[in-house]
Formats: sequence, C-alpha cells, structure tokens
Amino acid sequence: MSLIQVATKLDYKLESAATFIFSVMPALNEHQMIQQENLILNPYVPYEAFNYGPEGGRMIRVTAQAGFFTLDYAATVALQVNTAEPSQVPETPYAQLPPEVLAYLNPSRYCEADLIGRFAYKTFEGLPTGYTRVMAVVDWVYKNIEYIPGTTNASSSASDVLLQRAGVCRDFAHLSVTLCRALGIPARYISAYAPGLELPADFHGVFEAYLGGKWYFFDATRMAPTSSFVRISTARDAADASFATIVGKATMTRMQVEATNLTPQESPSESLAITTS
Repeated sequence: MSLIQVATKLDYKLESAATFIFSVMPALNEHQMIQQENLILNPYVPYEAFNYGPEGGRMIRVTAQAGFFTLDYAATVALQVNTAEPSQVPETPYAQLPPEVLAYLNPSRYCEADLIGRFAYKTFEGLPTGYTRVMAVVDWVYKNIEYIPGTTNASSSASDVLLQRAGVCRDFAHLSVTLCRALGIPARYISAYAPGLELPADFHGVFEAYLGGKWYFFDATRMAPTSSFVRISTARDAADASFATIVGKATMTRMQVEATNLTPQESPSESLAITTS
C-alpha cells in the first residue's frame, strides 16, 4: 500500500455570482482510502457534496458571490493497487463483456472511434491481442504524437490530434482511448493526481482499458508511474471529467496542483500491469 499526498488550490475572480462544480477530490473506493482530507473555501459558503460517475467519483457544488474566491483542498490517500503479468492479461471477447462496460466501446465527444476505425485496424492488425495490443497502441501514440502545450484547445478531438500529431496529456489519452475502442477494446478516460509529473504539475489525463475482466491503467505520455495514480474521475472522455464546471462569469487567476508519493518504496514495478478494479 502506498501513501499519496495530493493538494489543489484554485483562485477565481468573479464578476457576478457564479455556481461551480468542482471535481478535485480523489475517488473513494476499496482501492483508494482517504486517511485525512481538508477543504477550505474562502470566503466560506455552504456547499453540496455528492457522488458522480463510476469508481466512487466525488464532486462538490458551490455558489459564490462577486469578488474573489479560493478553493484549497488537501488529502492523504492510501492507495492499494493490484498487479498482473502483462503476458497473462487477455482481451475479453465481446460476447462476454458486462453490460456496464459496453458504453466504453462507443464513440464520444472527443473519442470518435467510428472515424478512425480503418486506420486502427491497418496499424495494429496482426498483433497479439490482450495487454500487449493495448501497449502497442500506447507505444504508437508515444512515438508519433509530440507533447507540445498550446497545440490543442478545449474543442480538439482525437482525430484532430491524429492529424496534427501534437497535444498534451488529455489528447494522448483521448487518442489512445479512441484507438482501443476502434479495435473492440473498451477504454475510458481518467482524470488523476500523478506523483512524478514535472513542475508546474497539473491534473493528469490517462486512460484505462478493460482486459480480462478488469480495468488496467495506461499512460501514453509516460510522464508519471501508473502505480501511483490517484483517480479523481472516470468518464467516457474529458467532457465528463472537467475539474471545474462554471455557470457564471468567473476567471481563474491561479491554479496549483501537487501530488507526492510518500512511500515510493511500496510501489510495484512499472513492468507489471496495474489495476485498481
């Protein structure tokens, strides 16, 4: 079991009253246990906490008045991951996929699996199936997409990234998810805290693929170890996993995200397949 310390500070300037939905708290499930957490809203206003999405996702909703507003959150998370030998992780036949997994084969806002199916099959046909094939997708994205901040925006989809061959972590995840779905492998987007990211850190966009009855973590950027990812939200794509949804006139003036592995010696080898399901 690893101990991961996470923190987020978000500052806003509001022209008028605005309502926020924040998704910055780690998901709460049997693999992620919150040892301690602290949420400070300045100025303090009442908030509503609720669960959202699979795997124990949590959000808060708050309405703040005109002026300045800050969210300051910190937590220590006990993370328990399971591992497997990659060669022993098969694909799950379509006829055996659980009903709740089927949605992660469909195209979504940023992952147009229906548009790049021919490319996916021509690129990855003939490869061994299972974890090995997903790693082939990850390797292809890592080698062919350049990590360049500012090359994509909130409307950029997987097909845009495939065309321009550049993007950031969410784009790497979207393209990987799209290729997996096009190959008949259920895949979903994960927003996470990721110890090991270069400063200034940010929320990290990675993905999971459904293999052998479990969801396995992958990161096509290779910027942080998968064994220490702390799940925030689980979604079809980033459209359902924003760290802040705002209704009203509010401008973010500062963002600070931190994640530290307090017990790196407890983390499993990165050569293993990592799952928290």
